[in-house]
Amino acid sequence: MNMAKGRFDNLKGWLYLLPAILFLGAFLVYPLIDVFIYSFEEGYNFTSQTYYGVGLYNYSYVLHDPYFLQAVKNTFILVIITVPLSTGLALLISVALHSITRFRNLLQTIYFLPYVTNTLAVGLVFMILFKKTAYSDGMINLLINFFGGSSIDFIDGPYWAKMLVLCIYTIWVVMPFKILILTGALASVNEDYYKAARVDGTSKFRIFRKITLPMISPMIFYLVITGFIGAFKAYSDVVALFGTDLNAAEMNTIVGYVYDMLYGDSGGYPSYASAAAIILFVIILTITCINLLVSGRRAQR
Repeated sequence: MNMAKGRFDNLKGWLYLLPAILFLGAFLVYPLIDVFIYSFEEGYNFTSQTYYGVGLYNYSYVLHDPYFLQAVKNTFILVIITVPLSTGLALLISVALHSITRFRNLLQTIYFLPYVTNTLAVGLVFMILFKKTAYSDGMINLLINFFGGSSIDFIDGPYWAKMLVLCIYTIWVVMPFKILILTGALASVNEDYYKAARVDGTSKFRIFRKITLPMISPMIFYLVITGFIGAFKAYSDVVALFGTDLNAAEMNTIVGYVYDMLYGDSGGYPSYASAAAIILFVIILTITCINLLVSGRRAQR
């Protein structure tokens, strides 16, 4: 009787999971397998559903394409700069908000507003702030001129200036979510730990380093991992600032390269797009596994 009941409960559990399994299989697993197959089919044509060979040529082409190498460079710079900075700034702001008693909810709402604002709208505002035109140098350049500097075209100018704007914009967009997660993590820390530390006369910095950071470290690692994944998939942010011709602006990303190969001006090459997508998948998977391995070792300590 108990065995039959156990089997029924097991079957019922699988029935509950069935819709999610079907959804993931149809929209995640099958497309991933399909893209993996396309990446080896040389000269694949969507219209005729034909190809002239199978091999590694698509990967070789993509890895030697200057536009793809530029996209990889841009993406890695964006990841390396924005993920640590946004996480660190979010942690500092969250700690400051946690120590405030009056107007805490109001300040949290203000910091969360960029997250619920349309990405393209925020990008347009940033473009107006930084773009140098025939009629205005932009508010940022006005500040630079006020302090004795010369105007810089951050949108159509030198590469470093465009990358600086993109990094600032990305940090601005992703930081509200991180602040929300970290403020929740700080609120969940047991106050008894802090009371015991204060009784022993422990300094605030030591309390933060020995109590606060270890207690919220799982959330920090979660934000780092999701931050890496999100930064590697950046595309709409770049379009919002520099338009759709990202190759000409030297500001394309790996996702932008995949899109261009499918639908852009140089589009119509699904095999190349599939190969680039698989390369991106391998990069993200590798970075995620490394982060999980590091976070697991730190948790064991």
